[in-house]
Amino acid sequence: MTAMTPGSNLPLNTVRVTVDVAAPVRLDVSGLLLTADGKVRSDADFIFYNQPSGPGVDYRSGGGSAPDSITVDTAALPPGIERIVVTASPDAAGQTFQGIEPTATVRDAASGAVIATFTPPQLGAETALVVVEVYQRGGVWKVRAVGQGYANGLAGIATDFGVSVDEEPAAAAPPMPPAPAAAPPMPVAAPPMPSAPAPAPAAASGAGKINLDKGRVSLRKNQTVSLVKGGRPLLSQVKMGLGWEPAFGGRAIDLDASVIAYGPQRNHIDSCYFGKLSILGGAVKHSGDNLTGEGAGDDEVIVVDLGRLPAEATGLVFTVNSFSGQKFTEVAKAYCRLIDAATDEELVRFDLTGAEPQTGVMMAKLIKQFSGEWEMTAMGDFVKSRTVRGMVKPAAEAL
Repeated sequence: MTAMTPGSNLPLNTVRVTVDVAAPVRLDVSGLLLTADGKVRSDADFIFYNQPSGPGVDYRSGGGSAPDSITVDTAALPPGIERIVVTASPDAAGQTFQGIEPTATVRDAASGAVIATFTPPQLGAETALVVVEVYQRGGVWKVRAVGQGYANGLAGIATDFGVSVDEEPAAAAPPMPPAPAAAPPMPVAAPPMPSAPAPAPAAASGAGKINLDKGRVSLRKNQTVSLVKGGRPLLSQVKMGLGWEPAFGGRAIDLDASVIAYGPQRNHIDSCYFGKLSILGGAVKHSGDNLTGEGAGDDEVIVVDLGRLPAEATGLVFTVNSFSGQKFTEVAKAYCRLIDAATDEELVRFDLTGAEPQTGVMMAKLIKQFSGEWEMTAMGDFVKSRTVRGMVKPAAEAL
């Protein structure tokens, strides 16, 4: 079983999955079937207590003594349905989620085995939530922890996804900032690095969250580290170093590292790459192509001043593209590392050990939490794209 953090995702190894949503109070739980444009096809795609069944999606009431649930049969979903969002709101009119954070439990519908759990952190004035979503990517069905809040109840969610409501709903509160889904550092192979001490055991804070208290952290794919040390968020300049080498003594490969900035609704704000070396008022800067010389050290470096990032920038995705068209199976020793710009201390490292025959990869993501701290998640997700422009949409979906 995996305890998920906002923005993290897991592949589903079952065709039918059930999501139970529980809280200290009674909840109204629903599911919406969405197409590629993020909207329902009609009101029939809104599954809830008054309309408990739809194609491939069913609602079950817990009767107040057990959690309500949504079951998704991915094999029975209609063509064109790419995402099912599971929502929740307190049954009592006007009640917020302050102090009654819900927990979603994702189960194999056939065996009942628990796959993952997710509790959205630090909720306040929200009266409705998109808790999790079941979605398809690259032919694989996955589950993602969301935790997006609305201040105007279920009507706000329904309207946002294209369901007609009888009364005019108030404007939806801005969705909660996406949390850093563990983003695997970009698949870049690192030239020989000076020997570094073995990473200290990962320190944990809160509910088992990895932080920087005990020194450098080595991440695995989909693992997340909170950029907190000594109980305080890291709000200073950090450098994302990216490196790679040609595989098996092959010819030189021209890779380009970039960072894509997003707002709280996964809206694209700007992209920093070799053709645009500074964005967000200089809070994100790119070193340019291969400035380290002699092939040693990081091939490209992106500097992020966390304290200067504008409030609307809540998610950063670090990507690498093969502009000349070689596949990442021709790249070796790809890595991504996060460095304290003031001390040059390596904080986090992610080594990409596997590659796919694609031309783009999402290495890692930084997501701002409700508390103001940032989390880094290792990704290692491959995309067919030779430029950063082609990475904008898949990176938004991965937040």
